[in-house]
Amino acid sequence: MNMNAVGIDVSKGKSMVAILRPYGEIVSSPFEIKHTSGNIHSLVEQIKSIEGESRIVMEHTGRYYEPLARELSLAGLFVSAVNPKLIKDYGDNSLRKVKSDKADAVKIARYTLDSWTKLKQYSLMDEIRTQLKTMNRQFGFYMKHKTAMKNNLIGILDQTYPGVNTYFDSPVREDGSQKWVDFAATYWHVDCVRKRSFNAFVCHYQQWCTRRKYNFSQDQAEEIYRAAKELVPVLPKDDLTKLVLKQAIEQLNTASKTVEELRALMNQTASKLPEYPVVMGMKGVGPSLGPQLMAEIGDVTRFTHKGAITAFAGVDPGVNQSGSYEQKSVPTSKRGSAPLRKTLFQVMDCLLKTKPQDDPVYAFIDKKRAQGKPYYVYMTAGANKFLRIYYGKVKEYLASLPQ
Repeated sequence: MNMNAVGIDVSKGKSMVAILRPYGEIVSSPFEIKHTSGNIHSLVEQIKSIEGESRIVMEHTGRYYEPLARELSLAGLFVSAVNPKLIKDYGDNSLRKVKSDKADAVKIARYTLDSWTKLKQYSLMDEIRTQLKTMNRQFGFYMKHKTAMKNNLIGILDQTYPGVNTYFDSPVREDGSQKWVDFAATYWHVDCVRKRSFNAFVCHYQQWCTRRKYNFSQDQAEEIYRAAKELVPVLPKDDLTKLVLKQAIEQLNTASKTVEELRALMNQTASKLPEYPVVMGMKGVGPSLGPQLMAEIGDVTRFTHKGAITAFAGVDPGVNQSGSYEQKSVPTSKRGSAPLRKTLFQVMDCLLKTKPQDDPVYAFIDKKRAQGKPYYVYMTAGANKFLRIYYGKVKEYLASLPQ
C-alpha cells in the first residue's frame, strides 16, 4: 500500500503543499494554494486521485489552519494538526539552514512519514467549544485593557484624591460598577469632601449610598472625612481636572462592563458542555475560572493519557539524565498553552486563599509549601496534580454518558 504524506505549511490566506512518499519519492513538488473554496476543492480532488492512503499534516498555529483543516476533514480525508514545536524540533539532517515555505512544507511531509502510525485524527471542534475559546481570548484582551484603565485612573486620582481607591474593597457588580470608582466619580477631588462641614458630608454620603444601593457606615464616613483633612492634592479643583477624571472613569467603566458581560456569557455557554457539572464541582473553580479552563483545555478525550494533558499545559516536569548523572530537580517544560497555565495558577491561588481542608490539591500544595519549596515550584506541582485529577474525573464522567 502506498503511503502519501501531505505536508501543508499554513499562513494567512494561503498555504504551501508538498506530497511525498517513503524513500524520498516526490509525488508533487511544493505548490501554493489560496484558502478559497475553489482552491481547496481542487486540492481535495488531487489528494483523492493519488493511489494509496493519504495523510495530511499541518501545524496548529493561531487560527489560520482551522478553515483548511475543517474543509479537508469534512471531505473525508485524514487530517492531523500537530504542535509547531514538534515540527521545529524535527531533524533537518543538513548543515544548511533553509527557512522558506517550500522547505517547511517538505519538512512537514517528511515528519508525516516518520510519525505515520502516531498521528491523531483532527476532530472538528463543535461550535460551542470554538465560541467559548474565542470568548476567552476576548476576555483576556479586555481584562488587560481594564487593568490599564484602572492604573491610569489611579494615577490621576493620586493627584486629586490620593488613596481614594483603597477605601472600599466591594466586589465588582454584574454591570461592571465598583464602589470605589463610583465614589471617585462623585468625590473626584479631596476638596469635594473637606470643603463641606462634617455633618453635611455625612448626610450627602449617606444619600449617595442610598441612591447607589451601597451599604452606609457612620464609622467609615468619619474615617473618610478625617483622612481628607490630611491629604495634599496636586491638581486644582477645576473643570479641566474634572473633565480628565470623568473621561478616565468612563473608559474604565466601559471596559469593566464588557468584562462582566463576557464573564456571564462564557459561563452560560460553558454550561451547555457535558463536563460542566464535573468541572464546576472541583474546589478552586467557580463561574469565572471554570469556563476558562474548559475553553483552553477543550475536548479532554483527545488526550491519550494524563501526561499528554500536562504536557499540553506545559506543567510537566522535565527530565535531565545522562549515564550515572540524574538531575533531581528539573524546571517545568513551559512548552504548552500559556493561557491555560495562567488559568491553572489562578485556580491554585484561589485554593491557597480558601484553604479547603478536604481537597487533595490544596493538601499537596500546603505540604510542598511547608517543606520550604519555592513559590513557583509548589504552584506548578499543584497545577500538575489538579490537571491530572481534572483529566480523570472528566474522562470518567464523559465515558458514563450515553453516546
